[in-house]
Amino acid sequence: MLRSRRRRLRRARRIPRLKGLTLGKLIPNIITVSAVCSGLTAIRFAIEARWELAVAAILLAAILDALDGRMARILNATSDFGAQLDSLADIVSFGVAPALVLYFWSLQTAGGLGWAVALFFIVCCGLRLARFNSLLGKLPPYARNYFTGVPAPAGGLIALLPIVLWLALDIELVSHPLVVGGWAIIMASLMVSRVPTFSFKTLKIPQPYVLPVLVLAALTFAGIAEWPWLSLTLIAVLYLATFPFSIRSFYRLKEEAERLHEDPDEEPDDDDDQSGEPEVVVHLPG
Repeated sequence: MLRSRRRRLRRARRIPRLKGLTLGKLIPNIITVSAVCSGLTAIRFAIEARWELAVAAILLAAILDALDGRMARILNATSDFGAQLDSLADIVSFGVAPALVLYFWSLQTAGGLGWAVALFFIVCCGLRLARFNSLLGKLPPYARNYFTGVPAPAGGLIALLPIVLWLALDIELVSHPLVVGGWAIIMASLMVSRVPTFSFKTLKIPQPYVLPVLVLAALTFAGIAEWPWLSLTLIAVLYLATFPFSIRSFYRLKEEAERLHEDPDEEPDDDDDQSGEPEVVVHLPG
């Protein structure tokens, strides 16, 4: 009896264990922090005029940015803290870093005007991210496969296209401040625009195209390994070429959704989803 009482007293006095996060739960945030470090390292390489490494560091930040969200979902580690950290990483890696790389490469020769262009790019990237966060969960069903404007990682990378062209073809014209500044303004404007662009994360590949897409992916990686700058230029051009298709597809779905909303008793077509909402399927051209 006395021994049992002492055991109960020891359990009552036991200090409660502190709750914490496992290392697995921290992996997505570690990847996000690594993306920030990669973006900041690109600025250091730009100060040292190591342009190849500066572009590569921002490309690495984009790869890490694509991984952190997927890892969070796989590990069931999504959180508000991680979402806010991801937004901070994006504005550093795809707003501040590309703008400063372009400034040190070319825009600084334009004096205050070049600095104004760099600031404009950073502000537009921040506005684009703020709008993205504010629209989460508020978009209509037909818009779930689209971004509103160019996403920050794509905008930050494509803004560096003049440097990539210069590295690939050694064309001096693309390093002129007017060309670099004009291109940076165009990309900044596209980020804050309302142009619908494809969200390739949810792209549905028709069955006959699966094998060709895998072969194309293998050829893409081989091209990046052998001719990195030319391959990155081609990828950027192909991405920009998808804008007419995304705009046409988005507004076609919007019109169909509005028509179904106005005529709720109308029978859906065979190609429509049975829920009454049009199925969002993006077909590859050709």
